[in-house]
Amino acid sequence: MKNGMQLLQDPFSNKGTAFTTRERQELGLIGLLPTKVQTLNEQIKQAYEQYNAKVNDVEKRLFLSQIFNENRTLFYAILGAHLTEMMPIVYSPTVGETIEHYSELFVNPQEVSFLDIHHPENVADSLKNAANGRDIDMIVITDGEGILGIGDWGVQGADIVVGKLMVYTAAAGIDPRHVLPVVLDAGTNRESLLENDSYLGNRHERVRGDEYFSFIDQLVAEADQIFPNFYLHFEDFGRSTATKLLTRYQDRLATFNDDIQGTGIVVTAAVLSALKITGENLVDQTYITYGAGSAGVGIANRVLQEFINAGLTAEEARKHFYLVDRQGLLFDDDENLTPEQRPFARSRAEFAEAADLTTLEATVKAVNPTILVGTSGQAGHFTEEVVREMAAHAERPIILPLSNPTKLHEAIPEDVINWSEGRALVATGMPFEPVHYDGVTYHIGQANNAVVYPGIGLGVIASKANLLTENMLSASATALGELVDTSKVGSAILPSFEKLSEISTAVATAVAQAAIDDGVAQQQGGAKTLVENHQWHPVYGED
Repeated sequence: MKNGMQLLQDPFSNKGTAFTTRERQELGLIGLLPTKVQTLNEQIKQAYEQYNAKVNDVEKRLFLSQIFNENRTLFYAILGAHLTEMMPIVYSPTVGETIEHYSELFVNPQEVSFLDIHHPENVADSLKNAANGRDIDMIVITDGEGILGIGDWGVQGADIVVGKLMVYTAAAGIDPRHVLPVVLDAGTNRESLLENDSYLGNRHERVRGDEYFSFIDQLVAEADQIFPNFYLHFEDFGRSTATKLLTRYQDRLATFNDDIQGTGIVVTAAVLSALKITGENLVDQTYITYGAGSAGVGIANRVLQEFINAGLTAEEARKHFYLVDRQGLLFDDDENLTPEQRPFARSRAEFAEAADLTTLEATVKAVNPTILVGTSGQAGHFTEEVVREMAAHAERPIILPLSNPTKLHEAIPEDVINWSEGRALVATGMPFEPVHYDGVTYHIGQANNAVVYPGIGLGVIASKANLLTENMLSASATALGELVDTSKVGSAILPSFEKLSEISTAVATAVAQAAIDDGVAQQQGGAKTLVENHQWHPVYGED
């Protein structure tokens, strides 16, 4: 039982000035706090006033991080009270700026487990020390190679896993005492970090190959011994490792990669919602992904699965998919294709002038897509010509420029709406204001993974699922799509962030039910009850 200064220094127990008079007497806190006992609402109001006094978003995030380090209940209370406003501060895009300066700004490790690839013998101790006696239900891990849209930041990617877990709790109510952020320091290929004396990670190029995968094998085995039945979330791994790691572990334990699977689920939900508006069938659609990295291929695979669920074979479904990357449309004679890209590659024999399909515009003209998804990181590549060409062949083209941050978006929603004469159904990777066109207000859905991954995690943990199955992923997409009101002209095709808690609970319930149906749930009972019983509701107390 902690007391006195020990209690005030524990962010999971500390209530600051909200400790009651009786608690101060019983817990050795007399004289350690100002006289006034504040309510939680008073603390939120005071902290929010201080937050608004900060001069920029980075300063706001640092202020919130200080509260996070000192008092988790207050942190999540103020975040919950201002969730829509603060989500871009605690996570993307502001977290990208703090990651770039993580070494210089470093103050508190925030219970992060830092793993050095050169010391596999320390893995167990590193996990136990960071957990500090807590039972862990979920680990979010990164090696910092593929951070957001800003690339390789090595050990400075610690902020991304901390931020991810903040969203898990704020959105889905996952108990922050039972989660663990983990950073694998395998080096970095960013020259500016290698030359920076202040950099806090290993200053050498990334370790690859057998040593890398052997280390992660040991990490997973050790974590499974220490935290039985934990949920493993891979975050922002590089293009060369992300899919390999997901494939390596997804049949052994409940494993999730947000960049590969999360975005795919959100896009699937957006497509299903859009088709509710158009009244069209999924199996009649033609799909192009522009940007065939791990995210783009992962999204395509997720949408492909829905085609299969609708009754097509995998071979039949793939005939509806075209992947475009830097070299243009992917063809099966390209020796540089990744194993993940190859199943989607097309035969040159399909096209009379295959050699000309080296751009997105040429491919759009050749295949007449009804769905266009952008994960390229190439700003402005959904040009007026591309959009008008789509709109010439599709009554309601579904156009999703998803790259982030905003400066990397393939198109701006206002342009897409104008160029398509108000017919395009649009969702983006970052928030945009509504677009007004020809007397109609078009609301732009944000295809942010935060609307789905917290609910998936909660559903897995609440049901104690030992695997994350395809049926569970499909259930999450369906649940998300069903939350969209498509009856109004100009409605967004994804639910609003303002309902994030409601969304997460609905997704979690669907995932838990699918786990029960698939026989992978170790916790039995009604899915809704399991989810509600597992959500964190801290008791603060007042005099």
